[in-house]
Amino acid sequence: MNLSRLLAALVATAGASHALAAADPLATVAEQSGFKRTGRYDEVAALCERFHKAYPDAVRCIEFGRTPEGRPMLALVASRAGALTPDEARAKALPVLLIQGGIHAGEIDGKDAGFLALREALSGKAAKGALAKQVLVFVPVFNIDGHERFGRWNRPNQRGPEEMGWRTTAQNYNLNRDYLKADAPEMRAMLGLVNAWDPVAYIDLHVTDGAQFEHDVSIQVEPAHSGDDALRKAGRALRDDTAGKLAKQGSLPLTFYPSFVVSDDPASGFVDGVPPPRFSTGYLPLRNRFGMLVETHSWKDYPTRVRITRNTIVDVLELTAERGAQWRKLQHEADARATQLGGTRVPLDYKATEATRTIDFRGYAYTRTPSEISGALMTRYDEKKPQIWKVPLRDEVVPDRSVDAPKAGYVVPAAFAEEVGARLAAHGVEFRALKRPASLAAQTFRADGAAFSGQPVEGHQRATLTGDWKNETRDVGAGALFVPIAQARSRIVVALLEPAAPDALAAWGLFNGAFEQKEYMEDYVAEDVARAQLKADPALAEAFNKKLADDPAFAKNASARLAFFARRHSSWDERFNLYPVLRVDSAPAD
Repeated sequence: MNLSRLLAALVATAGASHALAAADPLATVAEQSGFKRTGRYDEVAALCERFHKAYPDAVRCIEFGRTPEGRPMLALVASRAGALTPDEARAKALPVLLIQGGIHAGEIDGKDAGFLALREALSGKAAKGALAKQVLVFVPVFNIDGHERFGRWNRPNQRGPEEMGWRTTAQNYNLNRDYLKADAPEMRAMLGLVNAWDPVAYIDLHVTDGAQFEHDVSIQVEPAHSGDDALRKAGRALRDDTAGKLAKQGSLPLTFYPSFVVSDDPASGFVDGVPPPRFSTGYLPLRNRFGMLVETHSWKDYPTRVRITRNTIVDVLELTAERGAQWRKLQHEADARATQLGGTRVPLDYKATEATRTIDFRGYAYTRTPSEISGALMTRYDEKKPQIWKVPLRDEVVPDRSVDAPKAGYVVPAAFAEEVGARLAAHGVEFRALKRPASLAAQTFRADGAAFSGQPVEGHQRATLTGDWKNETRDVGAGALFVPIAQARSRIVVALLEPAAPDALAAWGLFNGAFEQKEYMEDYVAEDVARAQLKADPALAEAFNKKLADDPAFAKNASARLAFFARRHSSWDERFNLYPVLRVDSAPAD
């Protein structure tokens, strides 16, 4: 066939395909437009109902929350096993797969690919029989208010669709920084959905930014490097087998996030790792469940990206049908092990070692020359010239900082019980309120250093605390919370309440007031107090004189000299720099 006839045949085929899509009530705006456009959220609501009407015994449309702008948060529940509620899924011991699109609403491949994959799975065209062995919970759009902030240039480094939504919510939260702290109403609704359904795997669909290269999708899964040791093998198999299936379908998948070590410099290579639990793939391992991050490549066109995302969804449906029951068993065993974490060493975060291997990475020819616009050294790619880059990859990932978990758990004083309790409850963490005051043998953390972010991060002034836990006896009032470590979600407890953890409540600044000095003496009063202390306490006088002699900076600092005495006076606030959460090795009495 000559070229003109081939082109005519392709056009005719495309036209027929579009006509069929237009005639199908379950077809999306994306399909009807040849994947040039994506629909608005009213399309999601309409399709949710249409799928239920078309498959009343296999699909249910549910609302699981409301956005700050009042839009319904919708999910489609699909199964051929006669289980369309959480109780029915548990009664039948069915694995649940949760697939979520549009957390960053400009990266909207997951919505259109998910509807396509669901229709094909229900009709038997794809993933045949998979829905008979599992329950699928599909959230087409997570960030709905952001989705409706439509514009042509919301993603300038992304090829299609013609218009798309916005990265953040109406309250300007980045939901993929919110899994653990759970500020956003949307995130609290999503955590409620996760608590209800307890999915064996949570698939988070994105589009990656960055450099230009041939690879078209990356698949990352945790636990693979983190979390429960026994789950890691199954997590790596899920990651590698999904990538393997995609390779057979014509993709060029990666199993690490393709972000250069040095921004904009391909020669710097890549570092693998474990994201902190503000991200979905850092959070799900804390629940002993699989989190998968799917990142199609922003420089591929929209039809290509939707096809790859659709393939990924189908592949994971098939793997869940095949292995979901075994995953569920492994995860419940991990839950049992998690109840025994008290008194053991628990990692707070992870890092790649310096071990490096060279990989062949499919990029393009590029130059690095100074820009006439910015003056900076810039990389320019030539997509007409594919090129194999031999670049370093560090992918040996090990725990970085670790702590000894308390043997019994944590105690949150009554003054903070409402704020902390709401966040614990959002994660399904078990805790109880003390009915009467108690004097506890506990460990307390006093910060010897507290550094605060100069700019707000997700609406918070983040804090970095240094210090140590020390044994003390502390009194707590009725209404204080006891959070036991002996529970399936003990890793979440540690991640929230250990002050050095990267996404702890303390790190997000929820206790910053504890590290502000609120009581003080005027200098003229402090002078008189210091003279009285020197006169009354010869040992203090000796220590002061020694510090003057040994520390020239101290000797020259009037404020530091006065503070030396203020800290030793009975008026000093003993709660200053005291982290307001205790660790205990014995559970308080009711």
